[in-house]
Order: sequence, then structure tokens, then C-alpha cells
Amino acid sequence: MASLPKSTRVTYEEWLRTPIVEDAIEEVVNGEIRIMPANKLIHALIVQKLFKPFAAQLDESKYLVLITSFGLIIRESPFTCRVPDLAVFERGTIVEVDGYIHSAPQLAVEVLSPAKTRREREEKLDDYAEIGVPEVWVFSPEARNVEILLLENGRLRRSAILAEGLLKPVRFPNVQINIAEIWPD
Repeated sequence: MASLPKSTRVTYEEWLRTPIVEDAIEEVVNGEIRIMPANKLIHALIVQKLFKPFAAQLDESKYLVLITSFGLIIRESPFTCRVPDLAVFERGTIVEVDGYIHSAPQLAVEVLSPAKTRREREEKLDDYAEIGVPEVWVFSPEARNVEILLLENGRLRRSAILAEGLLKPVRFPNVQINIAEIWPD
């Protein structure tokens, strides 16, 4: 059986050879493997409630909507791989190498958890900006709002913070998601 590399940092090639840990959420940031705890129920429900309208309103032959079940390679050196809570890709833009996605989604969604620090959040947003993710939504279950970030001059900048109304992704103008329907009862 393969084991994790002995060093505290892994390269892309070493990571490809490590065993898959079933049901674990694993990100690699600058070569450091970070195993995250399972999401809480409210987190999972928000992601599920977001997935459904995207799946219903987008043409499956043109778009791919993925939830926390794939690795998004940011860079191979220093190796960084992220796991968005939800990502929407135009199928024609996906670059797959070694079974992982090496291209930016047109929209990434994150649901905040109390365990994440502000620094970790900023690192992740910087990584999304680095690969050119044009739009990121950050949901706060505690505040019951969503922060909309748009890529401008290589940085993700806040466009709005919404507690109600309709979410309309820039790249998918026909998609509309009622914010009030996202929060679990």
C-alpha cells in the first residue's frame, strides 16, 4: 500500500502517487496537504440548494456543475490544489490532465465554515484569482448573506453583499437564484 510522502511538502508528482483517502476533503496549498473536517449539515444543504437551480437552468451539454468532489489544480509548483464547494464550467474550457481539472471555472462558490480563518479564505480567493476565475460567490450561513466577487485587474474585488434578491451570474445571465431559497429552514 502506498503511503504519504515523508516530507512536510509534496510535489504534484508525489501527490499523484499518494493514496486517495475516501470521504476526506483534501486541499494542497503550496505543497502542504490540508485535510479538512467533513462539512456540517447546513453547509451541505446550502451547496445542494445551489446545485439544483444551476443543474435545472443550464444546458448540460454545454455546462458542467460540480460540487466538492473534484480537485481544481491551481499550479503545479509550488503545488496547490483546491476543492470549491461548487463550480460551474463551460465544457469547452475544461482542461483535464491526470484526471484533474487544470482550468478555471466561470464561477466558483464557497460556503464559509467557522473553522476557516480569514487568512485561509484570502489565500483561496488569491488562488482563484491567479487562475482567472471571473466570479466567486461566498455564502455566510451565520450572516445569511452572499458576497459577490468579480475579477478585476487580476484581483477578486467585492461587487456586492446581498441578503435578499436574485443572484445572476455574470457568465450565465439566464440563471437566476433566489437568495431566500438557499438558506435551510
